[in-house]
Formats: sequence, structure tokens, C-alpha cells
Amino acid sequence: MTTEPAAAQESPEQAARRAARLGGPEGVLESDAVERFITEQLDGTDLDGRSVCIIVPDATRTCPMPLLLGAVHRALHGRVSRMTTLVALGTHQPMSEGALARHLGYPAGRLEETYPGMTVLNHAWWEPETFADLGTIPAARLGELSEGRLSMDVPVLLNRAVVEHDVALVLGPVLPHEVVGISGGNKYFFPGVAGQQIIDVSHWIGALITSAEIIGTTAITPVRALINEGASLVPARKLAFCVVGESGSLDLHSISFGDTESAWANAAQVCAATHVTYLDEPVRRVISVIPTMYEDIWTGAKGFYKLEPAVADGGEVILYAPHITEISTSHPEINEIGYHCRDYFVKQWDRFKHIHWGTLAHSTHLRGAGTYDAETGEERLRVKVTLATRIPEEVCLAANLGYLDPDSVDLAAAEADDDTFLVPNAGETLFRLR
Repeated sequence: MTTEPAAAQESPEQAARRAARLGGPEGVLESDAVERFITEQLDGTDLDGRSVCIIVPDATRTCPMPLLLGAVHRALHGRVSRMTTLVALGTHQPMSEGALARHLGYPAGRLEETYPGMTVLNHAWWEPETFADLGTIPAARLGELSEGRLSMDVPVLLNRAVVEHDVALVLGPVLPHEVVGISGGNKYFFPGVAGQQIIDVSHWIGALITSAEIIGTTAITPVRALINEGASLVPARKLAFCVVGESGSLDLHSISFGDTESAWANAAQVCAATHVTYLDEPVRRVISVIPTMYEDIWTGAKGFYKLEPAVADGGEVILYAPHITEISTSHPEINEIGYHCRDYFVKQWDRFKHIHWGTLAHSTHLRGAGTYDAETGEERLRVKVTLATRIPEEVCLAANLGYLDPDSVDLAAAEADDDTFLVPNAGETLFRLR
């Protein structure tokens, strides 16, 4: 078993110094420079004859994946014994062959022509045989990692493709994240290609802390600590290229390389400087324009998570997404419980504890801060959340969300309205008060 005890004792600032980086918060990188950096780093790493599993995000993360994967493939093809690319779905919908081809940069049905010798797999989280059992995080240890929020044994199940390769190479972006603080690094293992229980536990710890408090944090949050603990059980050597993209484009500010903890910490510093916008005053009405890469509210809710900290008490966030027709394609149980604040679930735990905790966490993340009085049954929510989508009004209201006809929304007028804060391409840049 390969662990990295030195990294576990480091602060993120110390870990960041162990990684190599090209670029920084200012400017963007040329594609040729990115490819040279990838080639140089992999040429200098002992990978000859090894098998390599490349873990990449799905299409809900903005990233020049054909550039990155192409450079990695060219640097490794002929050197390594086997190469598999595994798409870290978490519990998102599997990607079709056409979607994979667009995402990874090859003609549909002709993977071998672009990436000879490489296999591509969706993380089949719905199939029990997908997983290898890496052991258990004991209840007492979870209590330490979660700072007393939870205490239970957590089985650590991981996609066996990672375990069956010598090297696990994470390849993808780092962004502010509602559960872990800043995404990337070992998060590509947990929840990216992990079993349900550690996903549920990690997400519920984040929900107990609340999205508004944890999002954008570069420190080792309790959720990041749990993820790193799980990753210490992964037998493969763990490496990462962590990139920070320019908001709204496929250009990159930076690319960091090292083990999964040092590369993440290094890139997180850039992310905090490029993907957090500070406002002088809270905003009362927001129209958050959700890009088409988010196909349902389960993923498109990021347009709320990234705005909640900057919205005034009693304000409203409108998620404008006329392309979205469903709340969730993979998690229909969210329609049954609806969207509520954290205390709505905590104070009625016996009623809800059988629901996947990741679903409960998603519910609290989109509904945001609020209170619940168990005696009166009254829930008071800090911010109103309204969907301007193709989801029917009765479905929105039943889920405890507002409804607005998307055809009634005039984005040009909203942009000119001093009382409306319009956020194009929402979901990846975090807004906070200065």
C-alpha cells in the first residue's frame, strides 16, 4: 500500500511548494506551452512499463480536455504498458459515445485513431461490480476528521480500474466547490469514482458545515480531510495535473503537476485569485444564466451555490436555464423531498435519514441558509430561489422552489437594470462580499 505520510502533515501552503507550475493568476497560456509542460513533467517521471489510469471530469467542468489528454497520451504512448481513461461521473449520468468523443477530442466511434492503445470508461457507479473494497475509515477516525460532526464506520469503495493500474493520474480543473471548498486533486477519487457511502458521508459533512461557509476555502476542510484519508488507501501511485481555466473560456491560467495533494494545493492558490469575485454590497435580485453543459438542476444548481454568499437577506436568485427540463435525471428522490435548509432535515432526522445523504446535501445546498422550528413546522429561508426553466410550475412549487416563465425573461433589459445582477455563464466563479 502506497501512502504519503509527509503530505498528510503539511499545510496546503507547504504542499503547494512541492508541485511544479506553469502560469499563474495573470494572463493565459499558449497551447504549445501547456503541451511542452506536460511532456517535460511526464518525461521526468518514472512511468516506463507502468499501467496508468487517467481520471478526468465529465462535461460539467469547463476544460480544454482534448489538449490535455492529447498531450498526456503522446507523452505516455509507447512508454506505459496500459492506458485507461476513466470519467469521474460521481453520480452524474453516464456520457454517451458521442458526448465522450466531443469531450475527449476524437471522432465518434474512432477512439483508436486518435488515442491508440487507450481504453475509455464511464464510472459505472450504478453497478456493484464496479468497485474494489479498500477498507474502512473507523468511526473514531471519522469523528476526528469531521471535527465531531459524524461518527460511523465508512467503507471505502473505489472504481476497481484505479486499483488495477500502477499509477492514477488525475487530469482536470480546480474550481470553488460547495462541498469540499475547492475541487480537484483527490476529489477525483472521492466522490469522482467512489462508492455511494463515502459520497453520502462526505456530502453530508459539507451540508452540516453549509455551502456558504465552506465554498472557496483553500484550507483542508473536514470534507477534504476525509477525501485525503480515503485516498491514502489507494494502492496506486497518485499524480495530478491540476489546471485553472480562464472563466468563460477554454484558455488556461495555469497548470500544476505533482502528487495529488501538492498539485491541488498549488492550483487552489491560483483558483482563489481567479475564480472569486468580491462585491462591495450585497445584491438583492440575481439572474444566474446557466450554461448548457449543465443538463438538469442537480448540476445547474451551481449557479446558486456560487452566488448565495453575495445575496442580501430576503433577496432572490433566479436560475435562468430554458434548456433544462428536469430537476434531476439520476436522482428522482429529490422530487419527493424537495429543497430545504439544513435544519429542516437535522431536526426531523428520523424522517429523512434513510434518504441518500448526498441527496439531502444537494437539497440544502440549493435552498441555502434558513431555520426550521420543529414545534410549529415553520421553515424560514434567507434567500428565495426561482427556476426559469422548462420544468413545469407545479413541479417547481412542489419542490419548494419558485417558478418564472423563462420566455418572460429579457436578459438585455436585466443587464441594464440597476436592481438586477446578471451573471452570464454562471456556475464556476464564486461571488462573495468584500
